Amino acid sequence: MRGLALATMLLPAIACAGDDFVRVPAGAYRSALGYVDVKGDTAVAAFDFMATPVTNAQYLAFVQAHPEWRRDRVVPVYADAAHYLANWKAPLDPGDAAKPRQPVTGVSWFAASAYCEAAHARLPTWVEWEYTAAADETRRDARDDPAWRERILGWYAKPSSAPLAEAGVSPSNVYGVRDLHGLVWEWVEDFGSLLVIDDSRDPADAIGLKFCGSGALNMRDVDNYAVLMRVALLSSVQAADSTSSLGFRCARSVAAEGTPP
Repeated sequence: MRGLALATMLLPAIACAGDDFVRVPAGAYRSALGYVDVKGDTAVAAFDFMATPVTNAQYLAFVQAHPEWRRDRVVPVYADAAHYLANWKAPLDPGDAAKPRQPVTGVSWFAASAYCEAAHARLPTWVEWEYTAAADETRRDARDDPAWRERILGWYAKPSSAPLAEAGVSPSNVYGVRDLHGLVWEWVEDFGSLLVIDDSRDPADAIGLKFCGSGALNMRDVDNYAVLMRVALLSSVQAADSTSSLGFRCARSVAAEGTPP
């Protein structure tokens, strides 16, 4: 992965139209994942986040600028050739099945990371994604609202065979971020740190997880099925995998006040 980052840094940066970032302020929240070595709320530093997932049009601009990430040229260790951009008509033509404003899918973690690095950004961490996704249109944390949870579960209940909606159509949350729920699953930078433990001897801890380097964790909020499903998906894939429902967006760190960027 270090070699991938170095290779990407040597390439010219891209400036894709529509890569709009919004500022997510610092704060603290109760993660749905309970870490044994983290007591109380989880602190989150301010960061900038893409308002919508990366679209086919934006990703097309990326592969045009960085042809090594074309479907017909990508190194197999970085993307599963059988599934990477599989719904595109041709390497440089998304076609009618992948409309310009629909979120790009079929992109590996390596490819998503390369896109963000080329845009002077990075993939969000799980904590950043979960913190931002807890908000609704008016509240920074709406997770205790049964109506909010039902709405999210209703989105996830939609048939996966239905065409994807365009990015940016749903209302923005209180931070100005859209489509965190109900459109596509999304890669996070540290997805590989979430590992499902197959041997769970205690039925009460049947959804126990292990977080590498940070101690054991489990689902603190067992009613938050949307988060559970997302963690289960991210823990089941490898960095080179691509699926028809997995997209991404980028984030940027923000220098602390009084610290040079």
